[in-house]
Amino acid sequence: MNIRQQTVKEKVTVSGVGLHTGVHTTMTFVPAPPNHGIKFQRVDLEDQPTIDADADLVVDVSRGTTLEQNGARVSTTEHALAALVGLEIDNVLIQLDGPEVPIMDGSALLFVEAIQRVGVEEQNAQRNFFEVPESIFYRDKTNEIEIAALPLDDYRVTVMVDYNSPVLGSQHATLTNVGEFATEIASCRTFCFLHELETLHKNNLIKGGDLSNAIVVVDRVVEEHELDSLAKLLGKPKVQVKKEGILNNVDLRYKNEPARHKLLDVMGDLALVGRPIKAQILAARPGHAANVAFAKKLKKVMQSSTNDGVPYYDPKIPPVLDINKITNILPHRYPFLLIDKIFHLDEKWVAGVKNVTYNEPFFQGHFPGNPVMPGVLQVEAMAQIGGILVLNTVPDPENYWTYFLGIEGFRFRKMVLPGDTLVIRCELLAPIKRGIAKMRGEAYVGSNLVCEGAMTASIVRKDV
Repeated sequence: MNIRQQTVKEKVTVSGVGLHTGVHTTMTFVPAPPNHGIKFQRVDLEDQPTIDADADLVVDVSRGTTLEQNGARVSTTEHALAALVGLEIDNVLIQLDGPEVPIMDGSALLFVEAIQRVGVEEQNAQRNFFEVPESIFYRDKTNEIEIAALPLDDYRVTVMVDYNSPVLGSQHATLTNVGEFATEIASCRTFCFLHELETLHKNNLIKGGDLSNAIVVVDRVVEEHELDSLAKLLGKPKVQVKKEGILNNVDLRYKNEPARHKLLDVMGDLALVGRPIKAQILAARPGHAANVAFAKKLKKVMQSSTNDGVPYYDPKIPPVLDINKITNILPHRYPFLLIDKIFHLDEKWVAGVKNVTYNEPFFQGHFPGNPVMPGVLQVEAMAQIGGILVLNTVPDPENYWTYFLGIEGFRFRKMVLPGDTLVIRCELLAPIKRGIAKMRGEAYVGSNLVCEGAMTASIVRKDV
């Protein structure tokens, strides 16, 4: 799995009709900064409201997953979300000029191909995985649905479906490597049974349904007059079917294409948890209602273990800047280089680490019998990390100095001791103007805020 956050390299647009609304919609995947997440935007509405891809915003699961926020809705989101999960894209703005994600060919393939044409861009931020801490189960006894998430240092999905149908029978599908989504799962199309067509039509659904964007499973003998009625319903001159099989005798892309599509739906719906998942997902007879209910359950567990405000830091993941790259940017050296690595860096904020050891030279004279890191050096470590952020705004940072002009409102909440790991975050409070940057910094040990305040810095060319 990718360890860095990703977005699309540039805008890419697809268009088509919505499966249920029949409305033609143009949809554009737009690059987004780190930690933006996945958001939809209805550009056809006043104020162009955005809708987060969030399980708590789901308002309808009848034959698709519909989200609503800020007075706007977007429906049938699951296939586009699955494409993003399968390509390990964390940050994107999906702009639509209609109420429903286009159904395309009924799969996620055309979304995947469009994104692959422009490419995926790695970002200077660690992916904030939700690692399932223990086995989590969901069960719907009425519909015999069971879904489980088991701890695993990876993302794998297994789905079983059983429709009591002589055509489909019992099917399984498994994805053991998310990197194979594009070739093994993305092309698998949505489907329904013949007996569901009229019900869906009466409920004002599948207005955009067509035999080119959905598989219709026929699991009984169909009389000629029924085929004529179906042709009229679907706006076709004629439809046909073998004794039992697929309407219009469409060939399946895989023997277990329906099970693979259900796996695709599970991945798309679980994207609504809001973070990439590390777990083994097992689903028996899943559907959108169960998928979303399970996503909400996962999200609750995730939120209960989340430290709000603390930058996510995983020491197992290679840093954005290691000590060698840091020394290429900052002029500081021993004993006054007070940061060890940078693990997040974008246009607005930076996060890095200072490992505090008993061998620090300042401990020899600062309370040697009761070693405590001096507050002024905590500020200096924060200033150096802030300096990385400021220097990141110029193409040749090695040719610039950063001088700090002021500090304001600093508070020291807890002592920093040998053995602590300081995780420091600095964020610009406003765009840099005339070489002056103002930022806010916070330092944490574990989930505890130990130091915070505001700083002002000046960026100056070395040859001036």
